[in-house]
Amino acid sequence: MFLEFTMRCLKKDFVKGAVFHFYNRAVDGGLLFREKSDYNTFLIKLNLFIVKYPADIFAYCLMPNHFHFLLKQVDDDPVYRLFNYFLSSYVQTMNRKYCRKGRFFESPLQHIEVFDPDYLIYLCQYIHYNPVKAGLVKNAESWEYSNYPEWINKRSGTLFTPALRDAYFGNADKYARSLEDHEMYLEEMKELKLIWD
Repeated sequence: MFLEFTMRCLKKDFVKGAVFHFYNRAVDGGLLFREKSDYNTFLIKLNLFIVKYPADIFAYCLMPNHFHFLLKQVDDDPVYRLFNYFLSSYVQTMNRKYCRKGRFFESPLQHIEVFDPDYLIYLCQYIHYNPVKAGLVKNAESWEYSNYPEWINKRSGTLFTPALRDAYFGNADKYARSLEDHEMYLEEMKELKLIWD
């Protein structure tokens, strides 16, 4: 349905009001988060640095070997600086904790600017459904390392800006139903692929 190019944004693209999908994965198929405390360390560091480098976080999900963030730049300070600082701090902490050296991420931070409102909503659904698709949990609400619980009013967290949800869905129940529709859509695509293969 949607095509996302892997070309990273240019510095001139980082302007106030722009929306970006940021993502990256661990080097050599490894893990970014080996245990629960690693996820918590990552989120604590993000909470600390987002005070200095503010952004509106629409959707995020931390997976064992990668992460996704969908956010909006709220001022003239490029939002990638948030990631530069807090990811650097996280990597230093993990290197000390696990007595490791060398690259931690597979590539430089990946970022795509999102223009299409439909694609923006699709990305929220894709990001929140990721742990279910990977077989980590049976439903998105059970994965504590995303802000889906905030989207459906099951948790009150700081890493969530409700403006997008409220503008497109009006309330939490409608978004929850949209994620169910997303799941059905993926199942239909899987069946079509089997038919055409």
